[in-house]
This record gives sequence, C-alpha cells and structure tokens, in this order.
Amino acid sequence: MIQFLLNDQPTALEHVAPSMSVLQYLRTVLVQVGTKEGCAAGDCGACTVVVGELTGDPQNPSLQYKAVNACITPMASLHGKQLITIEHLQHQGQLHPVQQAMVDCHGSQCGFCTPGIVMSLLAWWLGVQRGTAAPDRHGIELALSGNLCRCTGYQPIIQAAEQSLRLCQDHFLQHQQEVVQLLQAIQGTPGAESLRTERGFYRPGTASELARLLEAHPQAQLVAGATDLGLEFTQQLHQPSKLIYTGGVKELTQLQDTPDQVIIGAAVTYSSAQSTLHQHFPAFADLFNRLGSLQIRNQGTLGGNVANASPIGDTPPVLLALNATLKLTSIQGSRHVAIADFFTGYRQTVLRTGEFIEAIMIPKLKADETLQVYKISKRFEDDISAVCMAIWMRREHNVVQAVRIGCGGMAAIPKRAKATEQALLGKPFSETSINLAKQALAQDFQPIDDIRASAAYRLAVAGNLLTRAHLELNQQGVSLFAEAGGTSQ
Repeated sequence: MIQFLLNDQPTALEHVAPSMSVLQYLRTVLVQVGTKEGCAAGDCGACTVVVGELTGDPQNPSLQYKAVNACITPMASLHGKQLITIEHLQHQGQLHPVQQAMVDCHGSQCGFCTPGIVMSLLAWWLGVQRGTAAPDRHGIELALSGNLCRCTGYQPIIQAAEQSLRLCQDHFLQHQQEVVQLLQAIQGTPGAESLRTERGFYRPGTASELARLLEAHPQAQLVAGATDLGLEFTQQLHQPSKLIYTGGVKELTQLQDTPDQVIIGAAVTYSSAQSTLHQHFPAFADLFNRLGSLQIRNQGTLGGNVANASPIGDTPPVLLALNATLKLTSIQGSRHVAIADFFTGYRQTVLRTGEFIEAIMIPKLKADETLQVYKISKRFEDDISAVCMAIWMRREHNVVQAVRIGCGGMAAIPKRAKATEQALLGKPFSETSINLAKQALAQDFQPIDDIRASAAYRLAVAGNLLTRAHLELNQQGVSLFAEAGGTSQ
C-alpha cells in the first residue's frame, strides 16, 4: 500500500501500476486537471508539482520542499511524502502570495504553463522562507529554469516572484508541524521503511533488502529519480513488470564528507550533492547547473547517471578525471571497481546480475591539483552534451606531473584520453605541448556524426578545450572565456 499526503489529506493506494506517473494519477484518476501535460518528457515544466519530504534529524525532522516534473515521477515513489498540487494553493478564499503576485503583475498570458510556473515559484518561495533558497534575481531565475513559456517574456513573472516576498505567511508554513506529524505517522507504521505493491513495485529500506530483492527478481529495473527511465514509459510506452525504487534505501541516500574523499550514495540527487561538491570540486558542482532543469536535478541521481552508461552522460567524464571508485553490492557482498574499468561497451558495464551501485567515492583534490570541466552543447542550459571534457592535473613548476582527461560524446563509452595524457605528461604545460596533445586526440577517439555534432566538430572542439585549459591555468584569456559555456576550477 502506498501512503502519502495529497495536499493535506492522508491517502492510501493499493493498486497502482509501476509505471503510473503522478501526472496520470492526477489527471485520469482524480480528474484534477490543474496540472498540465506538455512534453511528457520532463522538459517543459508545465506539469510541475511540489513534493515535501522529511529531512534532518529523525527525532526532530523538518520539511523540505522541491519542485518535480509530475510527468516522469512514478506514483509509488511518493510513499511517505507530501504531494502539493496547484489546487491546494488557495486557502480560505485567499490566493497564495505567489498566485496573487502573478495576478497583480500580469505574469500569465495563455495560462497553459502558468500552473507549473506557480508551483516552481511556490517551492522557491517556501525555500526562501526556510533560508534554503536565494531571494535574489539569480535565485528566481534558477527556480524558473525548468519552466518554458512560449507566449510571454519572463520579466512580469520575475516581478511577481519579487513581489510575493512582501507577504511571508501562508498556510503551508502555518501548518508545517501538522504535516510533519502526519508524515511521521506514515513512516512509523509497521513495515513503512519498505514497500511492496501487488502490481510489482518495491521500495526497500536497506541495501541488504535491495540485494535480496534483486536476487529474487533479477529482471527488475532499478529506479531512483526516473528522469531517464520515465521517458521509456511516456515516450516509448514500455510497461515494466517490476520496479525497485532506490530512493528509500538508507545506504544509497547518504552523503559522507571524509578527510580524504567524498562518498556519494547512488540515490543522492544532484541537488542534494551540489553544496558538498562545491566545497571540494567547484567545477564539478558548476556543471550541475547545466545538467537538466532544477526539477530534473531535484530527482536525478549520480548513481543513475553512471549506471545508465550513456556516452553523453555529464558526470562520468568528471568522475573519470577524478579517478573515482564505485562500490558495487549484491547478495554476495561488495566490491570496489575503478570507474575507468566500469564501462565495457555502449550502455554496457561490469555490473553482474543482482548487483547495483551503492556509492561513488571521489578522492579530494590536493593543493597542487586542479580540475577543469567543460560542457559544449547547442543550448547553454537544459541540453545534452555534444562534448564534455574534464581535466585533472598535477603540476610542479608548470611541468605536468600527472594528468587524467575524461571525455563524453567522443566514443561509445565515457573514456579517458590516454594518448592525449601521454602527450602532456612530463612536459611544460605550454602551447607546444598542447599542440602535441591535440594531435593525439585522433588516436584516442574516432567520434561519430549525429544530430548533436559532426565527428570533425567534436575533434576540433575537444582540441580547443585543451587550449582553453592552458589559457585558464596560465591566467590568460580568463575574461575571454567567462561567458563561453564552460566551468573551471
């Protein structure tokens, strides 16, 4: 049985198909049509809803609100959470401050995308009140980054967001403790830490339980944020027989900051990891701002991005450059695999039947080490890479002592540029060595032509990124590249 709060009402569902999305449930089961269906792919934001879940000390938890795309969120993943829809914003005949500000500032034209915009602003507004979101223009733009509107400029919407902050009370804040208690009651029911539905959806609470489920159901698909798998349901109409949700697994949702490394559970979302990564790997964390929309980052996970084994995934090139290690677990136990050995072919990995990624271990940078990360895509934000390159380097008196270059979009797998690395190793990091390294790129990669870029373009731009790294690390041309679409440390 799936138990959650629908707005402020406790709700229990017994017969839910594993692939049923929150959007399907709202529009076809409840016939609550305020939440709109646009792209059905997590791109446009028209279907945005807000999910509240408990966070912090289990004895004294607080509510964390986040905007998500209802179209690709599995209904069963709401177990133990609160779902807030556009219908719940008005309270006792009064519009919510965000709604009233949108009216006052004429922030809506045709109205189709407006519910999603309002819900994104609601999550931001609640974050501002709790001190977890920035109240400035950048914070507003970040909140709206996953909401597309065809028929208006965004200035009236931004003005509405600014005006909404003049009113700081709403029924969500007033009744927050009541919601916390209701969610605690759900999570405190016997067996609430794990869930099994009659329709083949499983929600294990521990890594050992997850391992047992995979042993019993080896063909089951793992799902965390469903930001990729969800497209198989909405675009390709696949109907999985069994899904195992990893978002409730304690070990997979932990993030540890140790003296020597950062350990990220496979089900930790991009948004949850970004702050810690920014402390130790600013270039990596900055890349997240270009990885999908905020709604996607609120659900998507690093473990899912790695396990998906896409040659154009954004995080594997960085993890390759950082020499990350994966903890792989099954009912037989755990083993550690260097990420350089993880990918074996197009969307193929060394994962054995019944095995899953439990955690990603990333060594911290030392004082003489640098990391630069670049993403090249047709759009600056919310787009898939044509080329992604990450360069880790250790230099002494500008002589390259060690280097690792991870690339995406250049081969059938995320791959190290080993010939290019050898061309740089032991030499001054100069224009001469960069030119040699550019020539070595053709030994490392034979990219393909596709809709994102031609093979010639990919090789040319990869070489240009090496030049850019040289200019930046030698403090030349930094201003020239400030707006060019890369992130660097």
